[in-house]
Amino acid sequence: MAVATTESPLEKALPPPGGRSWRSRRARWDLKFSPYAFVSPFFVLFAAFGLYPLIWTAWTSLHKVELENPDQSTWVGLKNYTDLLSDHNFWNAFRNTFQMGVLSTVPQLMMALGLAHLLNYKLRGRTFWRVAVLSPFATSVAAATLVFAQLFGRDYGFINWVLHFAGIHAIDFQNGTWSAQIAISVIVTWRWTGYNALIYLAAMQSIPAEQYESAAMDGANRWQQFRHVTVPGLRPTIVFTIVVSTIGASQLFGEPLLFSGGGSNPEMGGVSRQYQTLSMYFYERGFTDQHLGRAAAIAWAMFLMIVLFVLINTLLARRTRSAK
Repeated sequence: MAVATTESPLEKALPPPGGRSWRSRRARWDLKFSPYAFVSPFFVLFAAFGLYPLIWTAWTSLHKVELENPDQSTWVGLKNYTDLLSDHNFWNAFRNTFQMGVLSTVPQLMMALGLAHLLNYKLRGRTFWRVAVLSPFATSVAAATLVFAQLFGRDYGFINWVLHFAGIHAIDFQNGTWSAQIAISVIVTWRWTGYNALIYLAAMQSIPAEQYESAAMDGANRWQQFRHVTVPGLRPTIVFTIVVSTIGASQLFGEPLLFSGGGSNPEMGGVSRQYQTLSMYFYERGFTDQHLGRAAAIAWAMFLMIVLFVLINTLLARRTRSAK
């Protein structure tokens, strides 16, 4: 006697076993591979415009290649790198880059920290002040540098006009060594201080207000709260800005290039290369002298210096945290 079977409405709505397995398999594939599909555009662009140029530059640095005929190359191994060790102009550019990096980065970050501390208060029109400190960053590098070049002019510059009333003789900023580097560092500091100040401000607003209240109850004044609450809370952000500012200082190009006023061979960085940076020297070797292999070696030397500094800074930051 046959027994009649009935299907529940849910069983009738489900697809057959074969269709059910295909759908579940497709759902698993979607769950597994969709995240990779979403992030793949970044990796494709990075491989095309970041990784490939990096590898090509490394390969070129091991060859003798001229800009006039880049398809023809001669293997020279590490000769381009060993030549840098005895290249006076390379070490001069390295010293100038380091000096201007210190002259611009240290005051810039200190002033940015102070500005952020002021902007963190409940000021009247604080939105206006926050936009105002960011406006130099939005200014064109060319426009800002040309204006500052006029301000630091020897004969009719505003800076020398002010120094004249203080009894100081006119300074030839463009043809001096330290004077030119200080002037260029002022331009960099003016452009980037507000940008770093807003980064510090955003980090300050993430510090719990209870910490400031506890410090105030313990009798700490504003300065003590800043030292013992704000600065420790900003330590990761300060490390980040130091690394980013150092990378930017090592790639300094536009400001010193335009500071000479567009004279003959501006990539030289002054009549005696007194403010020529590594980026300017790279440009000179690659596009003025047309030695692509030597220019690629300079680019990789800059890259390795930046990596070394980031590693040292990371180790120091970890040691500081572990000491506490």
